[in-house]
Amino acid sequence: MYSPKDEITRARMEDALAHAAAGLSTTTFGEAAWGWLGRTIGSRTEGGRWLRVHCGEASKTPADRNEGIAVAEERISDRVSRPRLHKLFRWGDGPYVFEAELIDYVAQPVVSPTTPHLTKDPDLPDSWWATLRESLDALSTAQPPRETIRQSWADRVFPEFLGIPAPTIIERVTGHADLQWANLTHDPLVILDWERWGAVPVGYDPAMLYVNSLRVPPVADRIRTEFAHILDTPAGRIGEQIALAEMLQAVGRGWYSELAPLLRRRAEQLTGVRPPTSAPTKATV
Repeated sequence: MYSPKDEITRARMEDALAHAAAGLSTTTFGEAAWGWLGRTIGSRTEGGRWLRVHCGEASKTPADRNEGIAVAEERISDRVSRPRLHKLFRWGDGPYVFEAELIDYVAQPVVSPTTPHLTKDPDLPDSWWATLRESLDALSTAQPPRETIRQSWADRVFPEFLGIPAPTIIERVTGHADLQWANLTHDPLVILDWERWGAVPVGYDPAMLYVNSLRVPPVADRIRTEFAHILDTPAGRIGEQIALAEMLQAVGRGWYSELAPLLRRRAEQLTGVRPPTSAPTKATV
């Protein structure tokens, strides 16, 4: 499982969980679950719900409400397999904004509880893959709350981490924008964490799942088969380049050391250019 980055974060988030439970008139029980670097904390509650609290910087958080799961509840089809939202609670505390969501409790565990990338074959049934395809198809036509991957980011990152100029992102669909194995449950599939969803380049979602599967070739091959109609198009190849650039940027910040050689190899296969390599900096927030 993930864990908070330090004891200050742990105390702040545990206090926030208790404050959210009181604000939503519910009671938590059981062991708390942590998100990446302790930016989120969650716990089961009475009534068969799950309380999830996210902490964001006040300067980077929308002023009125959560644009993620709240807007998803309004705009995304029931054909997309996701937890349903029941209540929201939001408050500020100095440099931080906290957003609490009371959502459906999902009993089945996530595929990869300790890392976004896959380290072993989870042996997912055909029905799981069918639900994933149907969910992404239904999601693609929803009205997005934001443009998640910006052209200005690609223009800056591509030369540094792929060694090529960024392509122009012309084709977009609505996507989850964080489709990796810590956000997908075992069968039956439920897609978690809707903070970042929005307009993404065509192919970005399946490509992100693909590059996070490179250490497990049978699963990586399955993704390419399931989404060949997207990934093997010119727009889909741009989406995959963007996923690789984002992952290699994370490598440059000190993450994904085991995955890094496979990411660079796939980037060279896709672009014909060997990505620049440099010693990673210490991982930062």
